[in-house]
Amino acid sequence: MHFEYTILDNDFANAGAASSSIKKILKQLNIDAKKIKRVVIAVYEAEVNAIAHANGGTIYVDIDDKGIEVTIKDSGPGIADLDLAMQVGYSTASQKVREMGFGAGMGLPNIKNNVDLLDIKTEVGVGTQIKMVVNF
Repeated sequence: MHFEYTILDNDFANAGAASSSIKKILKQLNIDAKKIKRVVIAVYEAEVNAIAHANGGTIYVDIDDKGIEVTIKDSGPGIADLDLAMQVGYSTASQKVREMGFGAGMGLPNIKNNVDLLDIKTEVGVGTQIKMVVNF
């Protein structure tokens, strides 16, 4: 199964729409609830990051009997220091984003803690691609 979701820049009103849709699909497939929770947390964090930092982007989802692979691609500013960005509490979120309750610096660490495979390709001025896999 393959699905795609478009994420719009600064569309905080719809933050979580893609992860919510994926959750429904996984429930219909009778995937273990703990696996679903891990997927939803990771996708939600990536979704919010794309909305807040990367001018939006596209989520590509592939599901088979072995697991789920989710790739988020954006054409945002890229991540200048990926090691720093992976640290809990580090954030480049604007004050406006923080005032809305986002930008606590937990996005990438939460993704890493909830997936079986995480691959991040990023280039400053070009964008970021995050591939994550959760095995069933």
